[in-house]
Amino acid sequence: MTRDVSPDLEKLRLYLTEPHPCSYLPDRQATTAFVDPRVNVDADLYNRLSDLGFRRSGRYIYTPRCASCKACIPIRIDAENFRPSREQRKCLRRNRDVAVELTDRVDIEEHYPLYERYIRARHSEGDMYPPSRAQYQDFIGRPWHSTSFMEFRDRGRLLGCAVTDWLRNGLSAIYTYFDPDEGRRSLGTFAILKQLETVLVRGKRYVYLGFWIRDSAKMNYKIRFRPAELFVDDVWLRVS
Repeated sequence: MTRDVSPDLEKLRLYLTEPHPCSYLPDRQATTAFVDPRVNVDADLYNRLSDLGFRRSGRYIYTPRCASCKACIPIRIDAENFRPSREQRKCLRRNRDVAVELTDRVDIEEHYPLYERYIRARHSEGDMYPPSRAQYQDFIGRPWHSTSFMEFRDRGRLLGCAVTDWLRNGLSAIYTYFDPDEGRRSLGTFAILKQLETVLVRGKRYVYLGFWIRDSAKMNYKIRFRPAELFVDDVWLRVS
């Protein structure tokens, strides 16, 4: 099938999955549209697709395309106008001892055990369970042409990692995994806060957080970063 979104994209072929149980709304069926994996998705095309609400997972670029549901709404945070809430400021203070570093490659022997612990502790009912080294390699261990890994360390010990793709106007937060025993640190929130800071340092504006679902408790954290923008009816709308 094709989607007539712009003259440059009108011939892009998308492949639809069969309907399957939704990972976020248990009473619904989901269908996903994937960009033809044979297409060379260069940096320019990737930026255009991100602006249209598409996401990357491993080697695939996708977007929800459910027949009777539009609950998945692309969301991005305006870093230029972002002001942390009281709880977010507390999160930053709790993690003042954490060293943050961006790198183009990671040591899989160090990172995979942390990823495995995270999936087993936090996502044992999700599509990524059970974790495996091959899954990690396919999903995260294959850097895209614009991928950086944001490592979080406490006196050298790896606490977590945020996988990010750099875009023309910001970055896309692909996935974050962290030590499940460090719950008091709120490392997922900390990762987004540091990504918002890093975007500004590089003179960019937005952090793309994937999809927000109003009725999913797992997705509630995304809308707590304000101002946010939601991609509704092919237009980015501000939520203050």
